[in-house]
Amino acid sequence: MKKLLLGNEAVARGLYEAGCAFVSSYPGTPSTEITEAAARYPEIYAEWAPNEKVAMEAAFGASLAGCRSFCGMKHVGLNVAADPLFTISYTRVNGGMVIGVADDAGMHSSQNEQDSRHYAEAARVPLLEPADSAEALEFTRLAFELSEACDTPVILKMCTRISHSRSVVELGEREEPERKVYEKNPAKYVMMPANARCRHPVVEERMKEIARWAEHASVNRIEAGKDYRMGIITSSTSYQYVKEACGDTYPVLKLGMVWPLPEKKIVEFARSVDLLVVVEELDGFIESYCRNLGLACTGKSSFSRIGELSQNLAAAQLMGKEPAGVSLEEEIPARPPVMCAGCPHRGLFYTLKKNRVTVLGDIGCYTLGAAAPLSAMDTTVCMGASISGLHGFNKAGGGENEGKTVAVIGDSTFIHSGVTGLINVACNESNSTVIILDNSITGMTGHQHNPTTGFNLKGDPCTKIDLESLCRAVGIRRVRVVDPCDLAACDAAVKEELAAEEPSVIIARRPCALLKYVKHPGPIASDPDKCVGCRACMQLGCPAVSISDGKAVIDNTLCTGCGVCAQLCRFDALGGKKEA
Repeated sequence: MKKLLLGNEAVARGLYEAGCAFVSSYPGTPSTEITEAAARYPEIYAEWAPNEKVAMEAAFGASLAGCRSFCGMKHVGLNVAADPLFTISYTRVNGGMVIGVADDAGMHSSQNEQDSRHYAEAARVPLLEPADSAEALEFTRLAFELSEACDTPVILKMCTRISHSRSVVELGEREEPERKVYEKNPAKYVMMPANARCRHPVVEERMKEIARWAEHASVNRIEAGKDYRMGIITSSTSYQYVKEACGDTYPVLKLGMVWPLPEKKIVEFARSVDLLVVVEELDGFIESYCRNLGLACTGKSSFSRIGELSQNLAAAQLMGKEPAGVSLEEEIPARPPVMCAGCPHRGLFYTLKKNRVTVLGDIGCYTLGAAAPLSAMDTTVCMGASISGLHGFNKAGGGENEGKTVAVIGDSTFIHSGVTGLINVACNESNSTVIILDNSITGMTGHQHNPTTGFNLKGDPCTKIDLESLCRAVGIRRVRVVDPCDLAACDAAVKEELAAEEPSVIIARRPCALLKYVKHPGPIASDPDKCVGCRACMQLGCPAVSISDGKAVIDNTLCTGCGVCAQLCRFDALGGKKEA
């Protein structure tokens, strides 16, 4: 049976068909849907882990027990999981283990661009890179076969365009592999220095073996062309751009295994063409390999290391065509992302801005607090960095900002990697105020549950982490909870905790406005007769509030009735229930 699937859904289907029994991941766009789709198969145990390191270690444990396992993450999540990755490469596996990582060229939802292929090379593990949904399914199954045949974890590298585009997939049946028996083997699994030294040569020999396999593997194929004055080496979504731009004009070496690379096949292909061009997104990974082989080639001189490639760019650089497209007479206004109407974070950020507080931020939808008109965030680095950064900032004196600097972090991000930063604050006694923005969900990646919500991936009730108790348990004595939509309470909490001479935590708790089970009072009314056009309500940046003919207007299709704007209006022009 054929079906139209997202690339991420196809990976999940590949997990199912390959007999994968265990999935542990942390949500991160563009990888999130892999685990969500895998959870729909009752044969697969699937969970959200607190962070990517835990997910990879759990997947390794499941592999050790003898079943096929998977962990998924986005590219920056692989940074978090790098510690176990490099050592699991040495220990190797028992049941097949696949690591899914999705890069985000163009930074559609990420704080940096990075190329995960470097991790495969550095950690000495093979990496497969599909170019459409059909390959996503096929390569997932192949990854498990390689993992068990070569006793290695295998990275399956996706990217935004492959993860979130649909193409036709041929569905197969689930094949239940015979579960492997765990056998005690300290020399293999206990990575103390004496054992690790013995494992390194084994790893290097394994990579040579996989490289020999890659020379003849069907995932690396040469496609004939009409004009051999130029040949193109490419992979992943770049392959799609090349084929759309060039068709069968030039021969193409399409790579599905990008590490280790097939040296002999690359050299053979290069000799068959006059000019060798490498088309790849982000770094010149394949291009550098070709140059190290002594091959003359071009790539990043024509295709940037920054952002995504495109069909138009491929056509312009490879075929000399002008970029296709439609020009419009009218300039389309920019539509930057904003916090949703009724977002519980808006009132808290307004309070921080009003008090001129320096805010060390973190990763989540609340990062939008940095955008105008709130402009209430000074830094964003990585998951958990807000708390650790605040500690260092305050220990260093903070200069003129001493005593008026806070960290903000979401509930999911706090569990991911903020707890250890708070422990550092407590045990080293920095006078720091941490604000946990508890919207009762992992909001930015699409409403996934986390350990503070009381529900697991499948929506079943589970143990709920109590944030207040956790903060007190690590040594914070001053812990208080406020409703971020109560501006007076927020103002008092921020002022009092900044004035305190000890570490403190403010938990700003209100559920995300988009959660289906959250009931809203409904849109409020605006009274044009009372409105004086002072625009105080516009300081919130709420998309439900606008100015028309000098008067405040409420969009009742967006307004949830949170009432934050009404608290800013000194003339009672906002408030009350919208009449039907």
